[in-house]
Amino acid sequence: MREIFESELRQIGDSLVEMSRLVESAITRAGTALLDGEHQLAQDVIASDHEIDRIESELDERCVHVLAQQAPVATDLRVVITALRISASLERMGDLARHVAEVARGRYPALAVPPSARDTFVTMNDAAALVARRTTELLSTRDVALAAEIERGDDELDHLHQATFAATLDPEWTGTVQETIDVTLLGRYYERFGDHGVGVARRITFLVTGDFVGERSEV
Repeated sequence: MREIFESELRQIGDSLVEMSRLVESAITRAGTALLDGEHQLAQDVIASDHEIDRIESELDERCVHVLAQQAPVATDLRVVITALRISASLERMGDLARHVAEVARGRYPALAVPPSARDTFVTMNDAAALVARRTTELLSTRDVALAAEIERGDDELDHLHQATFAATLDPEWTGTVQETIDVTLLGRYYERFGDHGVGVARRITFLVTGDFVGERSEV
């Protein structure tokens, strides 16, 4: 019975890594679609979000099955509950990547990001992609040193998010009303993406070390 249970836990872990890899691909491609005005790529990102949702649904069902059939306790219970919460965070990260792609698609053939804000969003997407890549590595290896790198990436995203506010409130801002709305929304999407990455990092750190770090709101 123990071997079956451990096999189920490995499958749950593998599903989380698969979800994270899809999220990593989604945010990277969404950024390219946004910055380069690639309509078909934006469509592909939007369509691929269904696969992330499917894996989350199957993973959650597997976790519920494990809870019902195996009645885990102590560390084993913590593993299953943590997996449920991480899958929700990864699903939300996929949604946020989809939102970026939807903005890109909605403005085609124009670009949603005006030239004056392009450099900020190039850096922002690079930072988000790095958070996603580090999240996948963390889920694969449980190397808690990566958690600190994810936190630093989120700090950069927070700083860049504030920079988008400063830019749109500057008297010299020349963006249209639509560009102002898009820049504001996009900054928020990337900022929340980083927050969810931190949520995953903190849960893995707790799982490995038993040390709990205060959890931020993830909406």
